[in-house]
Amino acid sequence: MAYSDEFVLNLEQLALIYIKECCAHQKEQVTNKGEIVLVQDRHIPTIDYFLRIWIPIIREEKGFVPSTWYAWLNGEDKLKSDTIKRIDELFKGLASDIVANEGKGIFYAKNRLGMHDRQQVETRTVDKFDFE
Repeated sequence: MAYSDEFVLNLEQLALIYIKECCAHQKEQVTNKGEIVLVQDRHIPTIDYFLRIWIPIIREEKGFVPSTWYAWLNGEDKLKSDTIKRIDELFKGLASDIVANEGKGIFYAKNRLGMHDRQQVETRTVDKFDFE
């Protein structure tokens, strides 16, 4: 299926709206007094949810499959490739901030953002003492 340049440019605008929704998400939480309050609970933006669920269901607009996304990312069409790269960087930027500041999504960080645990190993050489 061919997509117009207008669709491609609109995709970046949809990504920004999706990111705003991810940032504005709240959840109900019970306080010590037993009251229910809304607290900020930012969502990590994911490409799969954005393409398969958010665009077609939430926005009621034409979406597309992730394989098209990745074909555009690595394709020859500069408009499509650059648009996908900008959106991907926006998603990764928000995801990194959520992981760093809220401690959420550690598996997402490892698998999608290339982060990993680093172990610091210290070795010491101990000289033997001669007690004779």
